[in-house]
Amino acid sequence: MISHVVWDWNGTLLNDNDAVLAAVNAVCVDFGRGNLTWAEWQAVYARPMRVSYEQILQRPLDDEEWARVDKLYYEQYDALLHTCDLATGVHAELTRWSESGRTQSLLSMWFHARLVPTIEQFGLTGYFSRVDGLAGDVGGGSKSDSLVRHLEAQALDPAGVVLIGDVVDDAVAAQAAGTSCILVNTGAMTRAALETTGIPVTNSVQEALHLLDS
Repeated sequence: MISHVVWDWNGTLLNDNDAVLAAVNAVCVDFGRGNLTWAEWQAVYARPMRVSYEQILQRPLDDEEWARVDKLYYEQYDALLHTCDLATGVHAELTRWSESGRTQSLLSMWFHARLVPTIEQFGLTGYFSRVDGLAGDVGGGSKSDSLVRHLEAQALDPAGVVLIGDVVDDAVAAQAAGTSCILVNTGAMTRAALETTGIPVTNSVQEALHLLDS
């Protein structure tokens, strides 16, 4: 029986696809590459993120260049954050889950210092028993180790936890931590890519939670 949901943020609870694409294209412009479409970005999306950018720029990136990519991306993303909104039905579904007596938390690979006030602005803080974002200065890594630490900090039994996210790395992290996983087809990866995991793929937050109830 699942008693706790660990939510992903970007592309799952937050509908930020337009801001993501604009930020990716800001990097492309700076490195002298033409703009990508959303489908083209989905086709190369991978973790670690450095791999994705090396594909679109068609060359390896050293550490200094990767830090530049990361900085460019987040400067543009932060500038567009005010244009993003929650995915459809988020407040209602988080409320329903909480009122059922079960718990939930949030784990994101976005920077913790930006994540916490953003969640507060959307009025979501009270739903979560814990919120963890990225502690470092450069992003783009895998979620696996972060998920293990997130569960340990709450003394949660992985067998009673499901991670709900929008990319294959969420499935990889769940497997590494021993939790269940449900993916939503709302973010940076195609349904076909998500389905390669063998994990249930749903079309929305609502559908993901209703799948648990069923």
